[in-house]
Amino acid sequence: MNILDKMHEAIQPPFDPARALYEAERCLECGQTGSPAPCTVACPAGIDVPGFIKNIRLGHLPQAQDIVFAENPLAGTCARVCPTPVLCEGACVLNHIGLRPVAVGRLQRVAADYSFPSPGTPAQRPFLRLAEVAVIGAGPSGLACARALSEQGIAVTVYDGAQSAGGLVRTAIAPYRQPEGSLESEVRRLEAMGVRFEFNRQLTAREDFRRLEDRYTAIFLGVGLGPDKAVTIPGHHLAGVWAALPFIERAKSGGWMPRAEHLVVIGAGNTAIDVAREGIRLDIPEVTILYRRTPDKMRAYPFEVREAVHEGVRFQWQVEVQEIIGTWRVTGVRCRRAGIEGDARLELPADLVVSAIGQQARSELSQLVDGLTWDGNQLIVDPASGQTGNRQYYAAGDLIGGTTVVEAVRGAKLAAQAMAQSVRRNAG
Repeated sequence: MNILDKMHEAIQPPFDPARALYEAERCLECGQTGSPAPCTVACPAGIDVPGFIKNIRLGHLPQAQDIVFAENPLAGTCARVCPTPVLCEGACVLNHIGLRPVAVGRLQRVAADYSFPSPGTPAQRPFLRLAEVAVIGAGPSGLACARALSEQGIAVTVYDGAQSAGGLVRTAIAPYRQPEGSLESEVRRLEAMGVRFEFNRQLTAREDFRRLEDRYTAIFLGVGLGPDKAVTIPGHHLAGVWAALPFIERAKSGGWMPRAEHLVVIGAGNTAIDVAREGIRLDIPEVTILYRRTPDKMRAYPFEVREAVHEGVRFQWQVEVQEIIGTWRVTGVRCRRAGIEGDARLELPADLVVSAIGQQARSELSQLVDGLTWDGNQLIVDPASGQTGNRQYYAAGDLIGGTTVVEAVRGAKLAAQAMAQSVRRNAG
């Protein structure tokens, strides 16, 4: 298996038909009318988990697919990237009797990836007269909002500065976790529903937003956060020092990747874990994550950390990087162990350093749109509707503090419902 094959290798390979049937038969089909199953309650998108699994068990794959996409237009993507051990699988009742939970994520992948012998086209609904809204950003929240609005007969135009849809799902989720096939099919479904996409549209001036405000009844902000936070550690300019998002984007594009013997990742969020585990798949012999706090303070999911350790990633806790060492190219990192008196210096070899310390806020939006308010990096919205301080604008996803694709879907669906109500009031 070559390097590109390894980079696109899924953490968990897809089920074959026999294994899918066996796993589906393990489901107890909990829940009933008025009392949904715990797994459905735990799913931010609200997918009827027992319902689609039952249809897999019965061999009704088209119906299973309809169920997962009915609530989540990114069902295939979420089947691969959702933190299922802390969501649907974490809520599975089999956990309470000492058994392994049903592999909901992998079964959802079976349903989402099913191809009809003659693929059908989602029917376009007649658009409400004078009802047209704009979605800015074609990432997970923007796509989910566009789908929910289109289902209600509202004409939607999605604007994005990139050449294609997907946002950070396309560029910043490591390729071992999320190949592009599922995303492409999900976008085609939206196009078939009548959603218009305008790519390579950079909206950077106040006048750009004024024109949108004059044209559209409501506008959804699904732009996510900004680029990686700047690294200010001495030596950050050296060759071999990368920010996390460009590193993952390069890996996903299949372009040239740096060869290394010692990868050091700074940070301990989910992106840091992605970088480290991608490093393992690039055949880097030694991969180390440095974090300045204790393990209980890290933002990454514990199950992700356990999997990274199992794959060979090393962790150094309570370590603060003070300098990146090298002449023109990085050769190591110099650190200090936090909370230790006396000589607490630590020096590690490194010929590749990736900083994964978070992304910048999109506070520049305040200069482009009136009435937006912030709490640190997060845009403040009404949690029930996604409406911002400017009543024409709504938002969801990373911009308001969402941390997963499925949370972005949930927030976008709430915003779309409120936007549709506003559109109908204005149209009436």
